[in-house]
Formats: sequence, C-alpha cells, structure tokens
Amino acid sequence: MKTFAEKAIAFHESLNLELRGSGIEVLNPFRHEMVMRHVSAFFLEYFNDNRPRTFLFGINPGRFGAGITGISFTDPVNLQEKCGIKNDFEKRHELSSQFIYEVIDAFGGAKSFYDQFFMTAISPLGFVKQGKNINYYDEKALMEMCTPFIEQKMKAQMDLGAFRKRAICIGGGKNLKYFQKLNDRLGLFDAIVPLDHPRYVMQYRRRSKDQYVKKYLDALNLCESINKV
Repeated sequence: MKTFAEKAIAFHESLNLELRGSGIEVLNPFRHEMVMRHVSAFFLEYFNDNRPRTFLFGINPGRFGAGITGISFTDPVNLQEKCGIKNDFEKRHELSSQFIYEVIDAFGGAKSFYDQFFMTAISPLGFVKQGKNINYYDEKALMEMCTPFIEQKMKAQMDLGAFRKRAICIGGGKNLKYFQKLNDRLGLFDAIVPLDHPRYVMQYRRRSKDQYVKKYLDALNLCESINKV
C-alpha cells in the first residue's frame, strides 16, 4: 500500500491545467524540478505513513506562498524555519503563511500538526492576471473553466487519505459557497467548518489576531474529535 506521502507526491506531479485564450496564466510550481524536490522532502518528512488526516481547504496558491514552494500556506521562510526543509527560494514572508504557522506553533509545531492535518486548496493550481493573483471564483468564465478540473482533483485528493466527517474551509464568502455546492454535488464530506481567511485576519483584524488563532485551534480540535469517532 502506498503511503500518504507517495500518493501526495504523485498527485502534485500530475497537476496540469491549460486556459487557452483566457488572458490568465496558470500558476503551476510543480512543473519545476526544484519545487518538486522540496515538495517530496516535505511529504516524506511529515506524511510517510498510511494515516488519514483532517483536510483544510484554502482557495488556490498565490505567487508568494504555495506558488513558490508548492506547499499550501507555506512560504520559503516557514518551509525552512518551521518545517526544517532547507531551500534556495528567496526568503520572504507571506501574510497568510505567517498566520497559519502561528496556529501551527500554538498547536504544538509542524510535526504535531501534520500528523493530524493536511492543508490544500479548492483549486490546487493558482492563477495570475496582469501580474497579480486572481482567485478561481473572481471571474465567472474562469470559475466555469476550472470547475471540471477542480472536481476531478478534489476526488483525487480524497484518495490521499481524508477523513470524511468534517473538513475545514479556509475563507468564507465565495470560497465557502463554492465549496458547499461542490460538496453537495460530489458528496465528499458530511459537513464543512468555515474559518476566516488568514489574509483577512492579517490585513484587517491584526489587533485581534490571538482571538482568530484560538478560533482556528477550536475548529481543529472539534474536527479531530468528530473525525476520529
């Protein structure tokens, strides 16, 4: 039986999406050998077993976090300092990654966190338009083009080893609405637990950051208690 790590590495190696004539560039870091080397090292370090995890779904990779490292909500600094994966990427922090790793530290560190959770995204590939990040739901035409890809890859991610009772949606509003409709069609999870997106917290609620860290911890513990029954 293949380990979670082996399946996750193969999944990311297989990712491919073309949006011809859309004016939108697909952000696919997994085409690069150096990225896949670090992605493989990360999964072999933290997921080299057959245990299921509680899944957390963000929106899609951005240019300064997972769009560089290939690992959800993990910028080059946190990949090296928090996960112990040395890398040659330009060392710059990304806001969402900063918040997520505060949550991970509060949970007990990378090993404790990744023993129980897997972070990914509704769309495992990102998008760039006119040099700026764009979310899969920002334009109706883009969302329609991406939906078959998202559905296919969502089903594939379940096979990595997902608990099916509860999943966490990182980002309310449009991401949550899309995920709920997707879940209704595909029957992936019994329920979805929403959390505010880290970028929103860091940009607009930074003074209340500790409260949001606690909300994340409460949601993580809740999902774990339900999923493992």
